[in-house]
Amino acid sequence: MPKEVNIEEFLELSKQFPIIDVRSPGEYEHAHIPGALSLPLFLNDERAEVGTIYKQRGRVKAVQRGLEIVGPKLAKFTKFALDLHSEELLIHCWRGGMRSSSMAWLLENVGIKSTLLIGGYKSYRSYILSCFDTPLKIILLGGYTGSGKTDLLKILKDSGQQVLDLEGIAEHKGSAFGAIGQPDQPSNEYFENLLYSQIKKLDRESVVWIEDESRNIGKVFIPEPLWKQMRVSPLVKVEASFETRVERLMRDYGCYPVDKLCASIKKIEKRLGYDKCKLALDACERGDLKSAAEISLLYYDKAYGNQLETRFREKLNQLLSINFDGSNSTVCLQKLKDAAKELIF
Repeated sequence: MPKEVNIEEFLELSKQFPIIDVRSPGEYEHAHIPGALSLPLFLNDERAEVGTIYKQRGRVKAVQRGLEIVGPKLAKFTKFALDLHSEELLIHCWRGGMRSSSMAWLLENVGIKSTLLIGGYKSYRSYILSCFDTPLKIILLGGYTGSGKTDLLKILKDSGQQVLDLEGIAEHKGSAFGAIGQPDQPSNEYFENLLYSQIKKLDRESVVWIEDESRNIGKVFIPEPLWKQMRVSPLVKVEASFETRVERLMRDYGCYPVDKLCASIKKIEKRLGYDKCKLALDACERGDLKSAAEISLLYYDKAYGNQLETRFREKLNQLLSINFDGSNSTVCLQKLKDAAKELIF
């Protein structure tokens, strides 16, 4: 009989052995445990068919139809598993039911030890969502668009500091232009899974640097418990001249097709104002991307300035700040490390 373990032991074992997700391809593609391999017992339409039979004709008929579907696939399943060359496999389905236990039975019969997750993927989701409540020693990097916060996060990470790159995990740069040049974003559920996989690696007794973000990054949302922690965490404001910030925007976005830039500008038309939006679009279309960037920055500066004013009010002038022009990385890194000693805790 295969062993059954809870989610904490399952995740601990995953450091040594592969995870096999036997849910349907659609379930897996929507979201899965990061690193898990997909070996679906049923394809999407097959799962739907068996589910319908279960509801309309009962469990026995559903099991019979399931066996008819799975029978011809058994050799393929065992070959997939044997080719992993692992002495043990960790198997889960949605709720820890028949799909995972059936696969475990099959693999045990070809000599592969199997361990099942009690409660299946559903228990994993409950577990990780509860983990976002765990306190972190967060310091935020804030500042106007183009001030170089993402560059500084990379510098911090390369120096051995702990960094949680929310935009990197979300596959989005966090503004109306943030999807340009990026792959499709993960589902919100998979974003949470990926985020947890990064958080669990952190030393919770040491500082974690995070870029100051809105609650949503493109179409995904930062889990509320983490978001609440971020909103009360200390913030270091990164500053740069307007000219430097325009240059950074040109570097990051100037290489992309004009139609994509125009589409992003149109997303902020209401907030930018019709006249300024038209000026930005006209500049884009005639190839004057610098002017378009300057006009767009006016909107983002006002929006972020208002947000800081609301959050910090009378303490706004007391925020620690550094000026980052791109050539003073070493100095800025030391200032951030010094700031961490002052701010934590």
